Amino acid sequence: MFGSRDIGIDLGTSSVLIYRRGRGIVLREPSVVAIDIRSGKILAVGSEASRMLGRTPGNIVALRPLQDGVISDYELTEKMLRYFLRKAIPKGLRRKPRVVVCVPSGVTEVEKRAVIDASYEAGARRTFIIEEPIAAAIGAGMDISKPYGNMVVDIGGGTTDIAVISLGGAVVTNSIKVAGDMFDEAIIRYMRKKYNLLIGDRTAEEMKIKIGSACPRKDEVIMEVTGRNLISGLPKTIPVSSNEMAEALQEPLETIIYTIHSVLERTPPELSSDISENGITMTGGGSLLHGLDKLLEENLKIKINIAPDALSCVAIGTGKALEHIDLYSETSVFDYKRGTFAN
Repeated sequence: MFGSRDIGIDLGTSSVLIYRRGRGIVLREPSVVAIDIRSGKILAVGSEASRMLGRTPGNIVALRPLQDGVISDYELTEKMLRYFLRKAIPKGLRRKPRVVVCVPSGVTEVEKRAVIDASYEAGARRTFIIEEPIAAAIGAGMDISKPYGNMVVDIGGGTTDIAVISLGGAVVTNSIKVAGDMFDEAIIRYMRKKYNLLIGDRTAEEMKIKIGSACPRKDEVIMEVTGRNLISGLPKTIPVSSNEMAEALQEPLETIIYTIHSVLERTPPELSSDISENGITMTGGGSLLHGLDKLLEENLKIKINIAPDALSCVAIGTGKALEHIDLYSETSVFDYKRGTFAN
C-alpha cells in the first residue's frame, strides 16, 4: 500500500520531524516561520527562522504557526509543511506522497480537519491520522498489539499526552496543554518575580536544558543568566542554580503528575496490574528534564522508564506505522477521507 515516497510527520509545536519510508528521519527542523508583515512574504522557515526569534526588526516577525499541539495559523502551517516536504523528498521522487500525521489525543474534529487540509494543500496525495501517544508507544518499542496494558507519557513542546494502550488502541487518554513551552513560561515568571529580571523564550529554554531540574540535585549546577533589569532597564547578569529551577517548575510538574494520576484512576484494574509490573514509559523532549523520572516514581510509586531517543519517538513510531501498516491499520491509523481506519 505504501511506498518509498510516503512519509510520516511529527507535526510538533516546537519542531517538525519527517520520517521517510526506508530512510528513517530525514528532517528535523524548528516549527518557526519568519515573515515580513508589510508584504506578507515568508523570509525564512525552520532553523533559520528560529534564530530570528526575539531578534527581529519591527517589520519582521518570527512566529510559531502551531500552538499547544494544534494549528493556530493555517496558512503559515501549510506553507511551512510545503517547504519541509520539498526539503525532505528529492526532486526525482517528487510525486505526491501519502502521509501519516500525528495529532495530540485530545484534538477536536475541527482541529484534525485543519491538519488534514494543511497536509493536502502542502502536496500530500492522501493523508492519514495517528494519535501522538500511540505513535510514541510504537516508537519506544512497545508491542501495543497484544491484550496487555502499556502506559506512555509523551511530554512535547505544547502538550503532554498520556495514554493507556492495549490491543493497538488507546483505552484511557488525556491531553493537557502543559509541556515544554509551559516550562519555559514558568521559568520566565520565576525570574521576573524573584530577580526583577526579564528574559526571553530562548534564554528560558537554554536554562531548562542546561540547569533545569524537577527536584534538587545532589551536585548543584550554576548558570550565568543575562536579561533586562525591570527596575533600572539595563542589562544584568546573575547566577541561577539548578535547585532554583526545581522551585520554578513546581507548578507545571504538579499538573502533569495530577493528570497521570487521574488517568491511572480511570484505568481498568487488569491493565493497571500490567502497568504496575512494567512501569510507565516517558517520551518527548520534556521527559529528559533532569530528575523528572525520580519525581514521578516518588509520587506515583510506579517504575518510570525513559524511552531511548525520546525526542524522536513520535516520528519513529509514525514511520513504523507506515512500514507496518497492516499491523496498525485496524486500530491506530485513521483514514480521515474514508472516515475509517486505514485497513
